[in-house]
Parts: sequence; C-alpha cells; structure tokens
Amino acid sequence: MASRGTTGDAPVGDVVVGVSDSLAGLAALRRGILEARRAGRTLVAVRAWEPPEGDALYRRWPEPSWARLWAGEARRRLDRAFELAAGGPPADLRIVRRVVRGPAGRVLCAIAASPDDLLVIGMARPRGLAARLHRRPVHRYIPARAECGVLVVAGPRLLPREARILRRGDLVERRARASGLMP
Repeated sequence: MASRGTTGDAPVGDVVVGVSDSLAGLAALRRGILEARRAGRTLVAVRAWEPPEGDALYRRWPEPSWARLWAGEARRRLDRAFELAAGGPPADLRIVRRVVRGPAGRVLCAIAASPDDLLVIGMARPRGLAARLHRRPVHRYIPARAECGVLVVAGPRLLPREARILRRGDLVERRARASGLMP
C-alpha cells in the first residue's frame, strides 16, 4: 500500500478508485483524480478481476496460463481507462496501480482499509430487468462494509441510441462524417 503522509496534524490516506470500462467507472476515475489533486493524496487505481467462468470452476480445472492472460488483460484495461478518462496518467499525481484477483467489493474494501482513505466507485445505471437481476451491486456492498469514506459517482444518463453508438465505438467517426471532416 502507499505510504501515508501528513497535512498539519491530520493523517492523509489514499484515494482508492475502483476502475472499470463502464462510463460510470471512467467517471469515478476522473473524480478520484480530482479528489487526489485537491488533498495532495496518492491515487490508488484498482482493477479487480475474476476468471470469466467463475472462480469455482477455475478451482476445479486450474490453468495458470489462462490466469496470467486474464491478469494481463486486466492490466491493459486499467491502462486504457486512464487514457479514456484523462488522456493518460496525470503527471502531477503519485499513482499506484493495482490489479487484484477477486470480487470487486471485497478487493476494494481490503485495499481501502484505513479510516483516512477515500474510496471512489462508479454506479452504472442498468437497463432492463435482466441487467438488474444479473449484476453484482458493488455500489451497495461497499458502503455497507467499508472502513473509510465512500464516494459513489453516478454514470452519465444516455438515451438508448447513444448507448448503442458508444458500445460500438463509432461515435467520433459518426460526428466527423456529419460535420464533413471525413468522407
């Protein structure tokens, strides 16, 4: 974990951010950067990951090469999140990047264990009944169990058409075509 500093008499903890690919996760990373700058704290960016088929199945048939592959993908996604949220890691902050295997709620609560820490998480807005039933409500798990302050950042509200365009990744290209910048 990052070292603790002091400001006056009060100890200063870290700003721990749960990083994901979602728009809410990117908004949380931007807010975490802002909070770390404001207080002169260390930013601890955490990407939690689990095997795609689940930990129980992986324990039955463990394959270390697959685990290395998934951990590497989690590292790449953490780096990409900094690119998408802030154009790259801010040079004016001390940043600690952590890629940890485990459920996001438990991992984040374990890393932000000091009462002086601030834990920043994103809260996605699921669409439809299936999305609400099959998601893990990290934004409910963490405030109930965290030993530190928690800041929940809501993702932006999008119209269904906008969400589809963003998922396909062609929003910039469509706008460029509409403005005549691309053929």
